[in-house]
Amino acid sequence: MLRSFLQGLLSFFSKRIIKKYRPDIVGITGSVGKTSTKEATAIVLSCRFNVRKSAKNYNNEIGLPLTILGFDKSPGRSIWGWLKVFITGFKLILIKDKKYPDILVLEMGADKPGDIKHLVELAPPKVGVWTSIAHVHTEFFKTLKKIVLEKREIISSLSHDGYAVVNFDDDYVMENIDKTKAEIFTYGFKEGADLRASQINLLEGENGPKGINFKVFYKGNTVPVLLNGVVAEHLIPSCLAGLAIGLVFGVNLVDGAEELKKLEPISGHMRILKGIKNTLLIDDTYNSSPKASRSALETLLKLETNSQRYAVLGDMLELGTETENAHREVGFKVSELEIDYLVTVGEASKNIALSAKEAGMSEDKIYSFADSVSAGKFLQEKIKEKDILLVKGSQSIRMEKIVKELMAEPLRAEELLVRQGEEWNR
Repeated sequence: MLRSFLQGLLSFFSKRIIKKYRPDIVGITGSVGKTSTKEATAIVLSCRFNVRKSAKNYNNEIGLPLTILGFDKSPGRSIWGWLKVFITGFKLILIKDKKYPDILVLEMGADKPGDIKHLVELAPPKVGVWTSIAHVHTEFFKTLKKIVLEKREIISSLSHDGYAVVNFDDDYVMENIDKTKAEIFTYGFKEGADLRASQINLLEGENGPKGINFKVFYKGNTVPVLLNGVVAEHLIPSCLAGLAIGLVFGVNLVDGAEELKKLEPISGHMRILKGIKNTLLIDDTYNSSPKASRSALETLLKLETNSQRYAVLGDMLELGTETENAHREVGFKVSELEIDYLVTVGEASKNIALSAKEAGMSEDKIYSFADSVSAGKFLQEKIKEKDILLVKGSQSIRMEKIVKELMAEPLRAEELLVRQGEEWNR
């Protein structure tokens, strides 16, 4: 009852504020890549506009209105905190705020059918971005087809003067672009994309990887892009989307590429951290899905080392009937890539261990734990100098606890890791 009341009030304020200030809205959805696309888009647009982006993963019926009102943190159960939110809402409606953003970059998530429709009605996008389709939240949507129907609302809701910025490499996305009235702008790696990336290089330094560079091709022009501190190629599409949106708003491609140099790796999104014993950690603990896990494993294999590589993988949740098969596929991938050690955390991830063993991985290279704390303590003793560890799992498995156990600077955990607030440590 209380949540419905809050949601109703937030919806009222959001619609009135958007009607009054008329900011351009960039709505971003997809099974994976939403947050990194939001970050890349905001940094590209910020070189010319006053931009506000969704805080953290504020992408639902509560978080999105809070962004519109200018809050980067939910009041939670604080009555005074919510009172401040509502006072701010009334002030924005009654008194003109000359500093209100020109553009809102809003992440739009879907946990259940109808979520995207509600969010685009709340904040109608001028630009709708569709990043990808994958087996995520299938527990609630049951089939991939239903996920597609939900996500495509981001482009089908657009008007004739809008822009649909879509991932050319995703077949599910491209099969549905006829459902929009808006102008279509594609990005990706494949020939035929309006904005295309190629010639990708991983840059190695004395103390490990420094980043990646690549070239972007657009209408006969070629522009180099450097991403500092980034090692995962699957983050490049997010940057392409950001550059594409920049072009929609008149940001020169060269200027957009220059802004991307400032893009910092997001906590829990393939972020490289120094570990104890002079090891290297790939912190990908924000969330997990089958597609993202396979991609992260491929990145792990590409990093240079004379020592051992560890895949430390937690349960992937909200997969419904796909749970067992999805985990088994990841296990086969671990074996196929010949990763040196596999450590799993959680009940569902036992299927990763089982299929890796079935595919030929030695049993004495596989370890399974019930929780992340136990796995972290084991790894602290097990790892050796120069080892590289990929740590990944769904949110509630709390795989960041392993990273905190192994990172060289644990006192910086609040700054560098996900889920370090008081609400996560109760």
